[in-house]
Amino acid sequence: MATPNPDIAMMEDDSDLRARKAVRGRGTGELAKGRFEKQEVAYEQEEERQIKTEVFKDSSRSVISYNDSPDIGFSASLNPYRGCEHGCIYCYARPFHEYLGLSAGLDFETKIFAKMEAPELLRSELSKKSWAPQTLVVSGVTDCYQPIERDLQITRRCMQVLAEFRNPVAIITKNHLVTRDIDVLQELAKYDAAHVTVSITTLDREIARNMEPRASTPLLRLKTVEDLAKAGIPVSVNMAPIVPGLTDHEIPSLLKAAAEAGAHSAHYTMLRLPYGVKDMFQVWLDEKYPNHKNKILNRLRDIRGGKLYDSKFGKRMQGDGIFADQIEQMFDSARKRYGLTRPFHLSAAHFVHRTDQLSLFGN
Repeated sequence: MATPNPDIAMMEDDSDLRARKAVRGRGTGELAKGRFEKQEVAYEQEEERQIKTEVFKDSSRSVISYNDSPDIGFSASLNPYRGCEHGCIYCYARPFHEYLGLSAGLDFETKIFAKMEAPELLRSELSKKSWAPQTLVVSGVTDCYQPIERDLQITRRCMQVLAEFRNPVAIITKNHLVTRDIDVLQELAKYDAAHVTVSITTLDREIARNMEPRASTPLLRLKTVEDLAKAGIPVSVNMAPIVPGLTDHEIPSLLKAAAEAGAHSAHYTMLRLPYGVKDMFQVWLDEKYPNHKNKILNRLRDIRGGKLYDSKFGKRMQGDGIFADQIEQMFDSARKRYGLTRPFHLSAAHFVHRTDQLSLFGN
């Protein structure tokens, strides 16, 4: 593992230049100053660059986080990684990297912090008498099946621990890599203790490539839904986020495809642009969709009370106003038409308290 450089993203330069030119295979070239920093990186080169992913060891001593947000349908979550290689330009998690003294832009998708001891810490937590068996959401922030998981297998080992205890788990991902762990998920599914939500934002491969450069393609995500459903693992689809003026017209066709692939339900969230994400998103629109920029931003302002982002509980996920209502009605209509309203409830009834270190799946 590399050692984080404490001086990263800190250069003596008073200019407002940013690395706006393309970075091959990345969502943004931005290295904008974080909201906690006094200085900012500046780049003058115009040529396309290629930057490799760096992985740092995250030494957190606890891995289960709790929240009491009324907008989120879960209270306990586990995130094996900080930062995400998928590079989704809209990702609301980007500003979290600023707490590490890094950029919410390029750093977020190229400097990944891996919780290498997460499986052991998880086993320790579930072994405590104080643990109340409950659904654990994996990837409530960054994607647990992002590309580096293929080699590190932190998520897989966490899934194995959950299977040992039969503790229910809900996974959120946009990567086909989750199908690698079908064997573990099937073990959990025997006890109604596994559910996967596949995030699909668009069926347009070009938009997906521009917006989510290192995530699985739309067709591969539909294949993910199909593979999981055929394996007997409950799977739903989340159209997250809907980008008004760019992807909202796809709602009926996307839900039809999700139903045909075997999803049992579907949900959505509206585009959220907290802090510096709204600035990066506008630069991205200038580069990728300049002809759509005004329409998209105006629609966002219409559903966000005249602003590009509204953090109010009850509003931030769906928005408000005429356009928000139209999207909600279109989504609900399509969801009912294609039978994507079947409920599924995870169960903690079969939880097994274990204090040993044995594994059902080996090491």
